[in-house]
Amino acid sequence: MDTKIIKNRELKLWEALIPVFALIGILAYNVLFAYNGPDDNALGGSNQFILLLGGGVAAIMGYFTKVPFHKMLDEVANNIKSTAGAILILLMVGALAGTWMVSGIIPSMIYYGLQILSPAVFLPATLIICSVISIATGSSWTTSATVGIALIGIGGALGFELGMVAGAVISGAYFGDKLSPMSDTTNLAPAMAGTDLFTHIKYMSLTTVPTYIITLILFIILGLSVEVTGEANTDDLLNSITTSFNVTPWLFLVPIIVIGLIVKKTEPLVALLVGTLLAGIFAIIFQPEIVNGITGAENMTFKSAYKGVMQAITTEVIVPTENKTLADLFTSGGMGKMLPTIWLILCAMVFGGIMDAIGALSRISESLLKLAHSTFGLFASTVGSCLALNITASDQYLAIVVPGKMFAKAYKDKGLAPENLSRTLEDTGTVTSVLVPWNTCGAYQAGTLGVSTLDYLPYAFFNILSPFMTLIFAAFNIKIKQLVNTIKE
Repeated sequence: MDTKIIKNRELKLWEALIPVFALIGILAYNVLFAYNGPDDNALGGSNQFILLLGGGVAAIMGYFTKVPFHKMLDEVANNIKSTAGAILILLMVGALAGTWMVSGIIPSMIYYGLQILSPAVFLPATLIICSVISIATGSSWTTSATVGIALIGIGGALGFELGMVAGAVISGAYFGDKLSPMSDTTNLAPAMAGTDLFTHIKYMSLTTVPTYIITLILFIILGLSVEVTGEANTDDLLNSITTSFNVTPWLFLVPIIVIGLIVKKTEPLVALLVGTLLAGIFAIIFQPEIVNGITGAENMTFKSAYKGVMQAITTEVIVPTENKTLADLFTSGGMGKMLPTIWLILCAMVFGGIMDAIGALSRISESLLKLAHSTFGLFASTVGSCLALNITASDQYLAIVVPGKMFAKAYKDKGLAPENLSRTLEDTGTVTSVLVPWNTCGAYQAGTLGVSTLDYLPYAFFNILSPFMTLIFAAFNIKIKQLVNTIKE
């Protein structure tokens, strides 16, 4: 991606902040007051339009500070271009979720999961499972799109609040994403700070492991203290699943192959496409009645099989069940379900692109840098900059790249080893992106898991605690590596 930082000396700090305050203010009203009813959906279009309004306010600031309109449009185009991969992955995740439901893969995961995962251990087990898968794949997105969706289904069947389950999925997924050498952000952060990958991972584990242990303890306590109603109804749920689907361990071949492909460093898009196509074939083999039911065909023909699988890939499919608990779990939206999320990402990129073009992002980061009079102040300024960019630029990569380039010299001037910066970039820039509803990561996880950002945010303990842990280490000078030590070694 393009990592240049655009500066605009004409733009004052208060002018750079006007679009930010306008965006946050209108979004807060929209979500908390205007669209706060049980049937309201702020992601149906209103939030997207507000992001465009925020971009409009930023464009006005750019006009008054002599930034050409074509320059703003060019930066918006560059931003949207940088999200092409994410948008394609989102579409493939929708396709994969549809075929995995119709083929019986997700129902089978739920079926066996209900027998293995009791309510008392479900939340910590979810955290650990997602952590292992994310470390192996290097992708929080892939983890959520595969085992994450199944765990949401199991948690819902057991009677857990879905926000809790999603919080455990996301906490585990981002723990693995941070520490995996195959993760893009884990490679990007040391590249921006000026250190190497494995030095970065080793140094980052000093703050990441304690944060993870605290997160695990919190989920153990939560799992033991929350009363759920699903345990007593497990037999009914299991019977309902086997009534609607042909449940068999053979269906697990598909997720095993997908995870294996990603571990072998296959491109995620290719792995997801393979998983979608294999699940479509398995649907025809193992669930012919469901495939026929989608199209209303009495007998399986090539045409009915093709149409049934294609509908599961692209649009909403509902597998009939008399169990109300499973009704939502047996419904998939295919690619179509991801369109509001894609719409949100595109509008967020408009806002972020204009903010970058007018120099607002660099102005905000520079102002935070000026507050760094001490070592703790420098760490705090980095954390604040990453948070600000996740909110304003709506993209975790920019939240790593911009502070990384802006703060690298400051860390060196204070005699701090570059891994201090790379660790702080990941402890904040990577993990907090998923806590912002209009950030690409927040929008993706909400769309994939079917749980709104504000619902899972209070339970994404790992993501919330990580920035505080890095600040605690800085405040008490715990394991803060000096540049002179790096030179001697």
